[in-house]
Amino acid sequence: MKLVVVESPAKAKTINKYLGKDYKVLASYGHIRDLPSKNGSVDPDNDFDMVWEADSKSSKRISEIASALKEADKLILATDPDREGEAISWHLVEALRKRRALKKDTPVERVVFNAITKSAVSSAMEQPRQIDGELVDAYLARRALDYLVGFNLSPVLWRKLPGSRSAGRVQSVALRIVCDRENEIELFKPQEYWTITANMRAPDGTDFEARLYSLDGDTLKKFTLGNQGDADTALEVVRGGGYSVSSVEAKPVKRNPPPPFITSTLQQEASRKLGFTAKRTMQAAQKLYEEGRITYMRTDGVNMAEEAYAAARSMIQSNYGAQYLPEKTRRYSSKAKNAQEAHEAIRPTNFDLRPEDYHGDGDLKKLYTLVWRRAVASQMETARFERTTIDMTSKDKRAVLRATGQVLVFDGYIKLYLEGRDEGDDGDDDENRLPKMQEGQHADLLKADAAQHFTSPPPRYTEASLVKKLEELGIGRPSTYASTLSTLEDRGYVRLEKKQLIPEDKGRLVTAFLENFFQRYVEYDFTASLEEKLDIISDGKLDWKVFLREFWNQFVADIGETKDLRVSEVLDVLNEELGAYVFPRQDSDGNPVENPRLCPLCKEGELSIKLGRYGAFVGCSRHPECKFTRQFSADGEAAAAIDPDGNELGLHPETGQMIYLKTGRFGPYVEMATDDKPKRASLTKAEKENPQDITLDRAVELLLLPREVGKHPEDGEPILANFGRFGPYVQHGKTYANLKDPGDVFTIGLNHAVTLIADKRAKQTARSTVLKSLGDHPDGGAIEIFEGRYGPYAKHGKTNATLPKDVTPETVTLEQAIELINAKAAKGGKKKAPAKKKAPARKKAAAKKD
Repeated sequence: MKLVVVESPAKAKTINKYLGKDYKVLASYGHIRDLPSKNGSVDPDNDFDMVWEADSKSSKRISEIASALKEADKLILATDPDREGEAISWHLVEALRKRRALKKDTPVERVVFNAITKSAVSSAMEQPRQIDGELVDAYLARRALDYLVGFNLSPVLWRKLPGSRSAGRVQSVALRIVCDRENEIELFKPQEYWTITANMRAPDGTDFEARLYSLDGDTLKKFTLGNQGDADTALEVVRGGGYSVSSVEAKPVKRNPPPPFITSTLQQEASRKLGFTAKRTMQAAQKLYEEGRITYMRTDGVNMAEEAYAAARSMIQSNYGAQYLPEKTRRYSSKAKNAQEAHEAIRPTNFDLRPEDYHGDGDLKKLYTLVWRRAVASQMETARFERTTIDMTSKDKRAVLRATGQVLVFDGYIKLYLEGRDEGDDGDDDENRLPKMQEGQHADLLKADAAQHFTSPPPRYTEASLVKKLEELGIGRPSTYASTLSTLEDRGYVRLEKKQLIPEDKGRLVTAFLENFFQRYVEYDFTASLEEKLDIISDGKLDWKVFLREFWNQFVADIGETKDLRVSEVLDVLNEELGAYVFPRQDSDGNPVENPRLCPLCKEGELSIKLGRYGAFVGCSRHPECKFTRQFSADGEAAAAIDPDGNELGLHPETGQMIYLKTGRFGPYVEMATDDKPKRASLTKAEKENPQDITLDRAVELLLLPREVGKHPEDGEPILANFGRFGPYVQHGKTYANLKDPGDVFTIGLNHAVTLIADKRAKQTARSTVLKSLGDHPDGGAIEIFEGRYGPYAKHGKTNATLPKDVTPETVTLEQAIELINAKAAKGGKKKAPAKKKAPARKKAAAKKD
């Protein structure tokens, strides 16, 4: 028996069908070992010795593989065909040898396949090789590098910049890109310009549009007409009329199809066309790959296998006709910096499986459709257009109007696929249809108008455009972009709003700190040069430990320079760097502010950035005499007029107590003194933007919350209405039901509230009822089927796994449920280990290599 090891159970299940009874296929569930998140996991003083550990779940996987290996006469490592896959194979061999589970005479082979199809797997089995040591070295260098940067730089942030969480080699550079763009937007000054547009009529009666192109012999530039006076003067000339055609130029234009997807372009297009985050895209792509529907999804190669070219061309010939098939196969070359084109592009494994015939649901079908269309279109004929330019000169020869239009002559690949654009990309295609005209013909001027414009700031980055930028700069690898973006959001450094990445205050602080005290490590060129060296290591042309030693010597010196850095020095730098953001020189209406740092409370002190337990805030230089504080961001100006002791709104009409408008850590709120403790109510999100608009009546209304709707007819207990973390709701006991309209909090009646509570309890009861008991999990504990919000799911302990749509509670088997549970548990990440008692200090011994 031959033992084959892959990463995922889904992949194992598919491959097992192809290999037959002489093979046993097991899953490692991804990486089986990692560097412990503690000091000393990488030891620069001991030749960069690395300590690897397997958690409890991974240890079980290793044990299962070790047990199966006793009956096997060969170990075949079939992990993914990339650097990470090579590393997983290496880790597995090292772990098995450490346990002495791998006999010296047991053959170990490494096989790779780019697609999980029978032919690809069978072909790979016939071409085994050994583990690629150079790829493993590149992995070890990358892993050590990321550990050393993150584990040594993050503590500096914690000490010198309270409230920050972490720094990373790629993460911090990506954050800087987002912050730099935000700075550009904030410092951007709109520039005025005007255009003149004319409505024209051709001799055949067709109306069309033209623009002023030339005035008094000079071609107009963007800012030639810089104000209304210039525009009015030009408009008067244009309205002189008497236009005749001075030139007509029609020229063919061709547009070639884009190449098949690579990892980064797949993420970009899925963001533009489907609204997917990078993480969501990669999750769907992983499933499609494991199903055998697409080739491996982590690649920067832009070409396909020869059989794929033939299949795509055959598909085009039979479904779209010979006119859509170019004479020669289209082959592409990558424009990305540091591209490694050893693997195929992302493509369907079977071009005959059209999107409408694929029965995957949701994200899988959408992404498969995108991959299929792009791959087929990449081999289709060029799209052809005819672009026409008509110039018309006025009778006094002072004005030349120009009309441009484009006609699609042959759609070619556009019949199937059109590449998306990011906001801010210039599209030069003019889809206007122009009438047939000849030189000398007259054109009637129907009307002419001047329009005012202002230049726009550069757009914020989206996930798609940031991935594109990182790829252009050669920073990170396509396989890491999704996790990098997720980390930035998880750390609270950026937020995703309407597809735009907006830096949070915390992210701007971290970037400002790093740019001033660790500038080298957020420089684009430096980070890209590290990527280049890692690629050189994978080519076997650079020793990975030599590379690490060179980096570490400089890095540890830079860390050392911050030991004596005072927080006051950090604050001085932050106040200088972020002053324009925190203390804008214009108010929200664009009016200049004479002294943006003047304390609005005492009118004497100067505002500056301070650091506290929870991060940065703005305070007055006259503290403690002046207690003014506000949130760090410029948005905190909304609460600037609120006295720390509160602004009086008036007396409560019933209690006679004074109601105050105050501001705290989470923004403005209203407060009224009572006999016990003060009664408080937060403002809504919209109200926090303009807290000065809060009236006494509104404050009284907010202080009524939670509002008692009435007594529940069954037990007489009150039903309450209030605002919570997830919006407006009604509550009875421990049951909460959401309200659609915030206004319902103040108006909902008892009958409606009782109905909502009953509906919510019915759903909760359905979800808590066991639909089917399947038996025990091999690790112990029952596996049961429940009905959930998103459909039926299998439950084992605290792990829930949704059943696939083609599997029902009636048909699901114990084996299927175990596979689903194990897969979900493997994706769930590692649990934090309980704190261990501190052991007495002892002399450090050299760590043994696995």
